[in-house]
Amino acid sequence: MQKPLTQILKETFGVSEEDLTEAQKVKTDKGGHFGEILVAKKIITEKQLLEALSNQYDIPFWSELPLENFKTDFTNQVPIQFLKKYVMVPLISDTRESELADSLPQLESENTTETLPDPGAVIALNDPACIQPLDDLIRILEPYDFKLILSTKDAILFAINISYDLSRDSAEQLVQDMEEDSSAIISEIEEKADLLDDISDAPIIKLANHIISQSVKARASDIHMEPYQDSFKVRYRVDGILYDLLSPPKWVQPTLISRIKVMAKMNIAEKRLPQDGRLDVKIGNQEIDVRVSTIPTSFGERLVLRLLDKSASLISLSDLGLASDKLDQLGNLVRSPNGIILVTGPTGSGKTTTLYAILSSINIPDINIITIEDPVEYQIKGISQIQVNPKINLTFAGGLRSIVRQDPDVILVGEIRDQETAAIAVQSALTGHLVFSTLHTNDSASAITRLVDIGVEPFLISSSVLAVVAQRLIRVLCRDCKQPYTPDNSTLESIGITPDQFQETTIYRSDGCENCFHTGYKGRTGIFEIMLMDSSLKSLILTTYDSSQIKNAALNLNMVTLRQDGIQKVLKGTSTIEEVIRVTQQ
Repeated sequence: MQKPLTQILKETFGVSEEDLTEAQKVKTDKGGHFGEILVAKKIITEKQLLEALSNQYDIPFWSELPLENFKTDFTNQVPIQFLKKYVMVPLISDTRESELADSLPQLESENTTETLPDPGAVIALNDPACIQPLDDLIRILEPYDFKLILSTKDAILFAINISYDLSRDSAEQLVQDMEEDSSAIISEIEEKADLLDDISDAPIIKLANHIISQSVKARASDIHMEPYQDSFKVRYRVDGILYDLLSPPKWVQPTLISRIKVMAKMNIAEKRLPQDGRLDVKIGNQEIDVRVSTIPTSFGERLVLRLLDKSASLISLSDLGLASDKLDQLGNLVRSPNGIILVTGPTGSGKTTTLYAILSSINIPDINIITIEDPVEYQIKGISQIQVNPKINLTFAGGLRSIVRQDPDVILVGEIRDQETAAIAVQSALTGHLVFSTLHTNDSASAITRLVDIGVEPFLISSSVLAVVAQRLIRVLCRDCKQPYTPDNSTLESIGITPDQFQETTIYRSDGCENCFHTGYKGRTGIFEIMLMDSSLKSLILTTYDSSQIKNAALNLNMVTLRQDGIQKVLKGTSTIEEVIRVTQQ
């Protein structure tokens, strides 16, 4: 007789009656799967749930799926969306039983590994109660014989993605196919230039789609297509670093660039002037907004595609990488009734992400928030966002002047670029509005110098600016492959770590594995320098706007610099000494 899931969870994993009752109440009130509720509440892990279901349904549980000995023919019969929706994947053997047995993983349940019939199929499920879609899948594939197994969502989704990737031509294979008869392919593309969207089987279209999809999978933020005298290179930027993706033959350059321009609705006939365009693509359940920029160079047009995942959720203030004391400090600042808070840093340092996190944290119904941006990168519910459009003379200054008449409580100006925008922002702050904006400066003290340089009077700066937040992004060590090590004294001295600090903690360095594309890093976090404008700093600004003097005064007030914040990330094992040195300056 089949045991109830609750009994298995209590006996095997010691789940308390109170936890089970609470999960049942959530299921009754809001719906959902009982086991998934327990996993979401972190009462049990997904693997523990699957082991319990394996016991209940007498279906083996495999934590990993063997992918090297299975066909991918099913990709022509089953839509990828169907498999992803119901989290299941068929793995049909193309190997004899004796060879296949060696590749099967050991099961993490009481059941032992069994070999598949020859021929045979494994159908991996995440939810054994998903009967109807399973019947549909079996009806479509009509396997000679099959067995059911349970596996984790990550393992099944990975197997789905790999199977559909393998069933398509790789980028290198596409280039090789095109090289076999290059003149015929190019002439065909040129003849049908106006119908590119219709000839979806054309190799150049496959190549363009592959480049974008591979970049999205690698979490790339940008794709660069760079022409040189006798070569053509495609690179992508992952976690702030450029890596080579592909080096197609030189003759592919004009057709590939034309394809991207067609997708972005740009003028493919104009190759002498810079152009901007955009396109939307959907890859699986990800919606990607792609901004395309072209410039003419000596050897052809150079393209950069900026990738923005619109389906990704906004980062919260607590996820930015701020230390607890800085988080409290910033939390108090953003709830000020009026004044200007500036976020500074070079392009790509995460300024917009920080501002969106700040706005999300104060976005409540009784506050009127209006933004003017170039471009609007994320739509935030409950906030009015204006897109700058120079073609119709909608500039930062012009838009800001109109925003002030809309009775806002909080205003976000995407960037202060000129004297007019700065003057209106300052006046808005002095008349009871809280204003957020960005500047391109190297550190927090330089922001004051920059404001004076574009024409803002020092007494207005001291009256309106509440704080300046400088930030950078550093890469985070991959958890799967980071290695502890003992750096030499010269390395410690170069970053300012004392021997006493080092003795109390472990320092790691990057190594590289498949999970991080052998870079040693996965993801990024911020390092911050917050300069609070207290009375002494305000008085100093009235007498001088020299950035070095302002910074020294702020350091005397215990301001933590970017380098010092980076050191704390190193001591916590989040990043490496080399990474902090790379993005900070003394």
